[in-house]
Amino acid sequence: MRLYPGVLMIRAYHEAHQDRQRTRMLIPDSAHGTNPASTTMAGYETVKVSSDARGNVDLRALSAQCDDSVAGLMLTNPNTLGLFEEHVLEIAGLVHECGGLLYGDGANLNAILGIVKPAELGFDVMHFNLHKTFSTPHGGGGPGAGPVGANKVLASFLPGPTVAEEVVDADAEAEESYSYRLEMPAQSIGRLKAFYGNFGVFVKAYTYIRMLGAEGLREVSENAVLNANYLLSRLRDSYPLPYERTCMHEFVLSGRLPGAADVHTVDIAKRLMDFGFHPPTVYFPLIVPEALMIEPTETESRETLDAFADALIRIAQEARENPDVLHSAPHRTPVGRLDDVRAARQPILNCLRN
Repeated sequence: MRLYPGVLMIRAYHEAHQDRQRTRMLIPDSAHGTNPASTTMAGYETVKVSSDARGNVDLRALSAQCDDSVAGLMLTNPNTLGLFEEHVLEIAGLVHECGGLLYGDGANLNAILGIVKPAELGFDVMHFNLHKTFSTPHGGGGPGAGPVGANKVLASFLPGPTVAEEVVDADAEAEESYSYRLEMPAQSIGRLKAFYGNFGVFVKAYTYIRMLGAEGLREVSENAVLNANYLLSRLRDSYPLPYERTCMHEFVLSGRLPGAADVHTVDIAKRLMDFGFHPPTVYFPLIVPEALMIEPTETESRETLDAFADALIRIAQEARENPDVLHSAPHRTPVGRLDDVRAARQPILNCLRN
């Protein structure tokens, strides 16, 4: 739902300009699955754009797709490989030159918070993951929330109502006071359920922002990037690294280990549970075989990072010397390895059922 409003705004913009031939949305092959899902919901055709050898959007592939049928490009920066798009200004230029708009998937904003302004990179509309960047709960503990921001090009298409501010007392001898009112943007895509969203989640995020301030928010990003690169430096000799670059807040390794052909990422993840760690994201992004996405965040201590790295290094050694330990993991959890496929297809939702 976080991405859907922005895509609707892009659609409304093109319809307002009589550009109804724009039926395609470009999406990098490293993107979250929510990108093509939201595109499809909005009635657009999804067009995949390949990545280059350094993990960026391939500029040649993008240029070949840019024509008057393009509604826009959905871009995550840093991308889901944990890499900053080195040619983001060129990407924005190509999309805008063909009349498209640039959508920002703000899932990884916690890597550039207080350092880079997305609008200055060329983004026209962007959602912000409060659960990832601003500390709020997610899923059942939230639910999650994702405010949407836009530049002047798309501001009038924002869902509404929005809050407008006006000066009440402009007397030179008195302090200015303000009043606030709700209004619908001129070309609004309309309401999206309750316009105030998940209010409790917003209060948590607002409190977090006010407590940290500008310097604290920048420090969040700096520490997230530092922790990720520290972990990467410890693990790069034990696990294949598909893109040899300095990472941002996360990085992606491959669980396809030399000398352990019958071991898979799922085995590594299950074994990690025996060391007391919740497994990281696995098998995503899809362009990395046996992907293992590691995102330590800014809050972990060096002691925790070292313990996590030591566990993964030991697991890599076990994979070559005693792979059966991984195949039968986890061993120290209340239940053993579950049948994930059967659980998805035949869920048992009644906890009292035998």
